[in-house]
Amino acid sequence: MNLNKVFILGRLTADPQLRTTPTGQQVASFGVATNRIWNDKTGSRQQEVEYHNVVVWGRQAEIVSQFLTKGSLILVEGRMRTRTWQNKQGQNQRTTEIIGERIQLGPRPGQNQPKETPEAPIKEDLPAIDINEEDVKAEDLPF
Repeated sequence: MNLNKVFILGRLTADPQLRTTPTGQQVASFGVATNRIWNDKTGSRQQEVEYHNVVVWGRQAEIVSQFLTKGSLILVEGRMRTRTWQNKQGQNQRTTEIIGERIQLGPRPGQNQPKETPEAPIKEDLPAIDINEEDVKAEDLPF
């Protein structure tokens, strides 16, 4: 059994490029940057960035082109594909890309959402529930 499945969550490195194939199919390509943060053996904080080429087809291509711009957050589920071709000089070129099968858009820019960082995680206020303690009886508890 084989499996070719990719999940990435990151930000667009540039605005998506929307094209139409000769058969009329919409295709969008864009780059996504993901980062990894960890502490090394000495306790120093380290960061590593990876850049991914992503291709989406059909209605998803239209949605990406319409709603996303450089810096937008996106979750992509898809599969890896490596293509080979010859450039104008006759040299073989190779690229690996993610073919997006499902996408999920992040929050829209300008929604004044706080930014979460490892040093300052977002804390949500929990709703307060007023309970009149006189109304709660031990015999009413199910355990």
